Amino acid sequence: MAVLCCATSAYPTHTLRVTSAKVSVCSSSRVSVPQLHPSDSPFVPEVNKAVDSLSKEFREVDNLVARNTVRVLRAFQRVKVGSHHFGGSTGYGHEEAGGREALDQAFAEIVGAESAIVRSQFFSGTHAISCALFAFLRPGDELLAIAGAPYDTLEEVIGKRDSGGLGSLKDFGVEYREVTLAEDGGLDWDALKTSIRPHTKCALIQRSCGYSWRRSLSVTEIGRAINIIKMQNPGCMVMVDNCYGEFVDDIEPPMVGADLIAGSLIKNPGGTIAPCGGYVAGRKRWVEAAAARLSAPGLGVDCGSTPGDIMRTLFQGLFLSPQMVGEAIKGSFLIAEVMAAKGYKVQPLCRIKRHDTVQAVQLGNRERLLSFCEAVQRSSPVSSFIRPVAGATAGYASEVIFADGTFIDGSTSELSCDGPLREPFSVFCQGGTHWTQWGLVLGESLINVNCGQKRDSSSTAQTLLSSLSTFYRP
Repeated sequence: MAVLCCATSAYPTHTLRVTSAKVSVCSSSRVSVPQLHPSDSPFVPEVNKAVDSLSKEFREVDNLVARNTVRVLRAFQRVKVGSHHFGGSTGYGHEEAGGREALDQAFAEIVGAESAIVRSQFFSGTHAISCALFAFLRPGDELLAIAGAPYDTLEEVIGKRDSGGLGSLKDFGVEYREVTLAEDGGLDWDALKTSIRPHTKCALIQRSCGYSWRRSLSVTEIGRAINIIKMQNPGCMVMVDNCYGEFVDDIEPPMVGADLIAGSLIKNPGGTIAPCGGYVAGRKRWVEAAAARLSAPGLGVDCGSTPGDIMRTLFQGLFLSPQMVGEAIKGSFLIAEVMAAKGYKVQPLCRIKRHDTVQAVQLGNRERLLSFCEAVQRSSPVSSFIRPVAGATAGYASEVIFADGTFIDGSTSELSCDGPLREPFSVFCQGGTHWTQWGLVLGESLINVNCGQKRDSSSTAQTLLSSLSTFYRP
C-alpha cells in the first residue's frame, strides 16, 4: 500500500545534476539548455537557494490568496452569478442578459464600493483613470497629485506634458500641482497636512510606484492620507490609481474612504485571461459621472454591447485574480532575493510586505537593461523568437523597452517587464501565472546580464521586431 508522507518541506533543496558536459553561457544566440534527470531542479543554484529561504513568505502569500478568494467567492454567491450571465450581446447591448449588472455588483462588493462599472470598452488603465478624473474636475478646479509625479501616460491627460490641444485637463482650465515625495520615498506627511487649498477638487493617489524609484503605498497609508485630505477640505474628492494593487492586500482603497478607484483588467483583476477592459469603482454618483465620460451624458451604465465570450472571461478572470496575484507576489519576492544577492538595488526590498505586484531592479546601465529584457522575452511562451528593442511609445516621454511574450497583448498580469531608457536604468518586473516561471527566467537573465551580451543589430529577430509596432502598455 502506498503511503503519502507530508513531512517534507514544501520547497525542498535540490542538487543540480547536469547530464550534458557543455553549457553555452555567453553566446549571443539562445543559451543551450542542459538535460536534467526528473528528480533534478530546473533552477540555477542561485534561484534554488532563494526559493529555500522564502518558504515563510510564500506561506503568507498563500494565506492572503485564500482570504481574498473567500471575498471574491462570497460576492459571486451573493450576486447569484449564473451561466446565463456569460452570454454576449450586440448593438446597443439592450438585450444583454444581466451579466453587466451582476459583474458590476460583484466587483463593487469585492472592493468595498457603493458602485462599479466594469467594461471591456475601457481600453487601458489610463483610459479608466482619465474618465474618473474628468468625472470630478471642472474649469477652475485644481488637481493635486500627492504621491509625486504620476505615471508617464497620465502626463498628457493632465496637461503636464503638452497634448497638442487634444483636450487635456489643462486645456479645459484645470490647474495641477504635485506634492513631492519624502526622502525615504514615501508620502511627505508634513507637506500633505498643509497642501489642500479651497479649490483643490481632487487629490490623486498613485498606489503603485509606476516608473519612479519609490515605495508603493499600502492601503493603510492611503487611508491615513485620505483622512488628512478630508480634514483640510471635506469637499476634496480622492481618486486612487489602483493599477497593480488589487488583491495584494486584504482591503481596497474604497474601504478606507477613497471616492473613486480605477484600473485595468489586463492587470491584476483580469486574472491573466480577461482579453481587455478596465473599471471604475467607488461612490455611486461619481461612478455614474465616470460612465458618462466613457459613453455620453444621459446614457448611463446600462448600455454597450459585449460580444462573444468576453463576459465569461471577465467573470472567470476576476475569480482567478487572487491566485494570479499571489503568484506574481511570490515572483517579486524571488526576483528581489536573487538580484539583491547579486549586488543590485531592488525596490521593494527583500522579504518585506508587498503593496503591489511590481518589482523594480536598478541595473545601472543601458546594456544590462536591454539584456535583462531580452532574456525575459526569450523565456516567454509567445514571441520568444523576437528581440525587443527600445523605442518611442505613445504616452511615454522617454524611450521604453518592453518584454512581454504574453497571450493577451500588453498584459502585465502575465509575466513581463519593461523600463524607460533613462537613469538609473531600472527594470520593472510584474505578473506571472506561476512563480516558477520567474525562477526559470532568472536563470536566463543572470547569464545575460552578467555576460553583458553584445547585440547584433542586423539579426533576423531584431529586424523582424523593428518592422512591428513597439510594444505598447498604456
